[in-house]
Amino acid sequence: MSDIDTLRMAAIIAVLSATSSKDDPAQAGRQLGEAWAQDHRRMSMGMSSLIHNRSSRSPWR
Repeated sequence: MSDIDTLRMAAIIAVLSATSSKDDPAQAGRQLGEAWAQDHRRMSMGMSSLIHNRSSRSPWR
């Protein structure tokens, strides 16, 4: 691979990363959302509250 090819690939990647927006509406459903929404979903599924989950110790300590 020549230096020109490497620079060309770097330029393409730079343009693609600059044009991709972090506020992609297609990814909105994958975000956790606000704490109260997470807590509501957890309680609706019969899980412990978010505060209880955050304050509990990790089993890997």
